[in-house]
Amino acid sequence: MSSWRDYAKKVVPYVPGEQPAMKFAVKLNTNENPYPPAPRVSKALEQFPAESLRLYPDPEARGLVRAIAARYGVESGQVFVGVGSDDVLATAFLTFFTGGKKILFPDVTYSFYPVWADCYGIPYEKVPLDAEWKIDPAQYTGDIGGIIFANPNAPTGIALPLDGVREILERNREVLVIVDEAYVDFGGESAVSLLDEYDNLLVVQTFSKSRSLAGLRIGYALGSEEMIRALMNVRCSINSYTMSRPAIEAGTAALEDEEYFNMTLDAIVDTREETKEALTEMGFTCLDSQANFLFVTHPDAQAEALYRELKDREVFVRYFAQPRIDNWLRITVGTPRQMQILLDALRRILHAR
Repeated sequence: MSSWRDYAKKVVPYVPGEQPAMKFAVKLNTNENPYPPAPRVSKALEQFPAESLRLYPDPEARGLVRAIAARYGVESGQVFVGVGSDDVLATAFLTFFTGGKKILFPDVTYSFYPVWADCYGIPYEKVPLDAEWKIDPAQYTGDIGGIIFANPNAPTGIALPLDGVREILERNREVLVIVDEAYVDFGGESAVSLLDEYDNLLVVQTFSKSRSLAGLRIGYALGSEEMIRALMNVRCSINSYTMSRPAIEAGTAALEDEEYFNMTLDAIVDTREETKEALTEMGFTCLDSQANFLFVTHPDAQAEALYRELKDREVFVRYFAQPRIDNWLRITVGTPRQMQILLDALRRILHAR
């Protein structure tokens, strides 16, 4: 006799970065923003009427959608919002990539892409990054069902110039191309400017990184109105009320505080470059990151050993036991003080060898 176990979906799940329980841990492993949300966000949450939580949120999150549309100069019908960009991307996979043809994404990239593909039964091919860890647009073509890539890429931090994005779109006019721009605000060039030219483009961004709202889970996609309607139809077939009332209020407030947004971006970029210089002086190779993290390796120290020794000192970075990158570490850019603690720990570790 068969049981429910015979019919259960069997997938290898995505493993998020560790959330350490230590109170004073230096947490540089999940690419969170080291600075608090904008002051207007705090004010919006302080003034949020708790009694309204008895009511369902607006299923269309119209206030937040209008604010995002105004921010990018698009129509409200071109905006789709979800519970973090992971929710948006998962919905896009389910909406657009289940036609039976393989999709393409880089071999070194956000490790959730193959998980969604496996979960939804989508065939895929991993396209190798070149010797400089860059995406080669010429490799993204063929009889395919879609393309997705992070730009800047993760975990490398390297950004594909807008001309490269355009080349991929030109080579695949009839194929949906998703550009995952979770880290674009830290130095990449957004593909939003290409939306009017390409109706096969979907740009996905998040409030989790540059807007310091990882804990509220706000993500969004920008695309043609036809594409957004398709996403809405699928989402409303699963869950009509994805965005919470506090998230809608706080997300809208975050977009009203552009001065604070730019100030924290500048601080993170400055710290990234200072840390990169210090790591290079210590013998590390650091890729040219345009994100809020650095991807590094050292010729005399195995990455997994460094990861574990840092963890023993309550400094958390990200290690991936994956082909090609199993001797690299991804280090989130924190505050200057956090990065100094990291650098001091690395100096002691390397000196003891």
